[in-house]
Amino acid sequence: MINNLLVYLRHQHVSSWNFTSSHQKTIQSAFPKMDISVCQNSKEFMDRLDQADATLVWHFKEEWLEKAPKLRLVATPAVGTDWVQLPKNLSGPKVWFASMHAAMMAECVVGAMFYFCKAFQFSKDMQKRKKWARLKVSAKLKSLRHARVTILGFGRIGKEVGRMLKPFACQITGVKRTPCEQPGYFTSGDRIVTVDRIEEVLPSTDHLVMALPGGHATDGMFKREYFRALPEHCHIYNVGRGNLYKESDLAEALKNGEIAGAYLDVFATEPLPETSPLWEMEDVLIQPHTSAAGPEYLDLYVEEFISRLKIEYG
Repeated sequence: MINNLLVYLRHQHVSSWNFTSSHQKTIQSAFPKMDISVCQNSKEFMDRLDQADATLVWHFKEEWLEKAPKLRLVATPAVGTDWVQLPKNLSGPKVWFASMHAAMMAECVVGAMFYFCKAFQFSKDMQKRKKWARLKVSAKLKSLRHARVTILGFGRIGKEVGRMLKPFACQITGVKRTPCEQPGYFTSGDRIVTVDRIEEVLPSTDHLVMALPGGHATDGMFKREYFRALPEHCHIYNVGRGNLYKESDLAEALKNGEIAGAYLDVFATEPLPETSPLWEMEDVLIQPHTSAAGPEYLDLYVEEFISRLKIEYG
């Protein structure tokens, strides 16, 4: 049983990532006897940490454990281990990461695929010039139907991207470090391969989705020669982390026409420096690490948190 929940979920850039009184009421309704303390700043959080059984936070540092003798659970709506890095041992608190973000991120990937396939940016450019450029626009159109999609990082996010693409009869190749069971939506031609075989699948890829976590294990995993192995018509979509490749390698591949374009939501340095050549590239669609942003984000997470809390703590 969790008796004292300490909440510090404030985000200065994305309003929908801020914990509200409505979220507090939802949790309180599910657990009437729980004492819920909501902090508005880091000082409040640190001052109250010594009484908390559980925390609901964006960030948590290992050194804070010294101030949290009662802490049994650190829960976060964040994706991946970048924000909460605690040692994995039997004596430390459990760490829960969010799992509800996958659908929102998959929607962004599929939307970006249509952005490129249907030449929306070029059509907008022609609109600004008041040009009825039917010949030029139609020459750029492609179909997502039956496209060959390789998903590098076939975890929760990657699998959801694949699921959303199946109504378009896309052929899905999931790439993982270790083999796993195929999802139920797989059809003939879909497959899962281990990462050591990535060079085999790149030449037959129409769309490459990157959904890998950050960390040393993925640093520079996607090498310069991998860009060269992709077909010239291939588009890349990165909603994982920006450490996967050197951005200079990506920029060079785009400049040389080795790939057709890229949708980029994550970068090695964020915000992306104004000096980056990616800003000026015509076939690059940039978003500021917002593929998981949406007005329902924390609503969905609170539902997930309550459900899991009932299962594991009663």
